[in-house]
Amino acid sequence: MIKSLATAPDEASARRMMNDLWLLWSRAPDAAAQQMLDHGMSARSDEELDNARAAFDALVAYCPAYPEGYNQRAFTEYLTGDYAAALADLDRVLQADPDHIAALSGKAIVLAALGRHEESQSTLAAAVALNPFLPERALLQVKP
Repeated sequence: MIKSLATAPDEASARRMMNDLWLLWSRAPDAAAQQMLDHGMSARSDEELDNARAAFDALVAYCPAYPEGYNQRAFTEYLTGDYAAALADLDRVLQADPDHIAALSGKAIVLAALGRHEESQSTLAAAVALNPFLPERALLQVKP
């Protein structure tokens, strides 16, 4: 699916493919892991970031080989300003799934927040190479 996304003919097609990837990424390995993931995402959407973090901590402890647990925890860490922890979790996701577009774009945003702009731009370029219609592509600076 990732290879198809790189050659998507238009933004609507790319959006549909990304939605399919999100369905795949957010399918936890078992019912207990799914419950932890869903609880964390619900808590985060309710702005209960401590509860979300606790749910994602439990998820990665329970299922350390499931990359999306780290990705969702990284997003929560980013929202709380814990950029170093977010970066560590995003690196963990990308070790398991180097083509995880959301983790790549998230890492680019975290690197920018840390003032590591060259790394941010190269990471974002890698994400945009996988999905040319990635919304964050607007943050990509073209060198003259």
